[in-house]
Amino acid sequence: MIKEKNLRRFTENIFLSIGCPKKDAKLAADVLISADLRGVDSHGTARLIGYVRLFDHGRLNPNPEIKIVHETPSTAVIDGDKGLGLVVAPFAMKVAIKKAKRYGSGWISVQNSNHFGIAGYHSMLALPHDMIGWAMTNAAPLVVPTFAVEKMLGTNPIAVSVPAGNQPPFVADFASTAVAYGKMEILQRKGLSAPIGWVQDANGNPTDDANAVKNGGGLLPLGGDREHGSHKGYGLGAIVDIFSGVLSGANFGPWVPPFATAGFHGVAAEQVGKGTGHFLGAMRIDGFRPKEEFKASMDTWIERFRNAKHIENQPVLIPGDPERELEKERRANGIPLNDKVIEDLQGLGDRFGVKF
Repeated sequence: MIKEKNLRRFTENIFLSIGCPKKDAKLAADVLISADLRGVDSHGTARLIGYVRLFDHGRLNPNPEIKIVHETPSTAVIDGDKGLGLVVAPFAMKVAIKKAKRYGSGWISVQNSNHFGIAGYHSMLALPHDMIGWAMTNAAPLVVPTFAVEKMLGTNPIAVSVPAGNQPPFVADFASTAVAYGKMEILQRKGLSAPIGWVQDANGNPTDDANAVKNGGGLLPLGGDREHGSHKGYGLGAIVDIFSGVLSGANFGPWVPPFATAGFHGVAAEQVGKGTGHFLGAMRIDGFRPKEEFKASMDTWIERFRNAKHIENQPVLIPGDPERELEKERRANGIPLNDKVIEDLQGLGDRFGVKF
């Protein structure tokens, strides 16, 4: 168990060591620590070594000039200048919020960025402004469309955050696949098998091999197979890819450059756009109805779902509940880290002279 403040300080110092400005290093660390606190261990400081790897390969600009390259009153395209997605996405979300304050909603597509951490962090930035936040991103091709054996899509997550009144906000944050690749990495570190329905082998057969993606297989869309609705997960992933990549001028589909998979999945020689793409949005609640009325209705919605008849010993959860509970626990007791993650972080500390 590592204390939050110690892990935060270490993470910030690693980002400073690769040349990030102080404010960017602090923000990037906050995104990763937020994931660790909320129990999304696959996207927390376990990912720190991946960002350093991007820097080593010349694919990450630690001090980018993030700028708007196309704009209308309620929309914009932002070029991230190969910066940390952990920094580029909050910049874009702030632009979306600013536009929403003036025009009711703001929608931002981002090109030339990198992995942006947990999508929920960015969508939740809208909550203090009485807005609904949206965040999605495309990612490296690890996912096989329904009936395919070729990896064409990323895990392509979607996050939507909705404010309430007396109840905590509704925060849905999920990959469009049966599982995020980071969960497969956790299984690999622990030497465990994957549940059937998460991944297929190189020939398209179901497998429980947690290393299947490295060996030519692919992650499965949400649903696992056609009989269980994988075409719907495929459709969700495709929507995210089009909004994040095609709409922004970033790479899309099989051309999205790798992040977690660097080392066994190289950058495609042919590129159809710039870097990784994101799509973010903010919607003012009072653009639809008075915000207090809406929040009261959201409270009613949440309370009714919480009180739904449920199976024994398992009440119905609202999206965001598990993460909130873990955050309380981990702020109080510390953040648990896997031995392999600790080894990676210690290695980074040794390299940059940062005490872990």
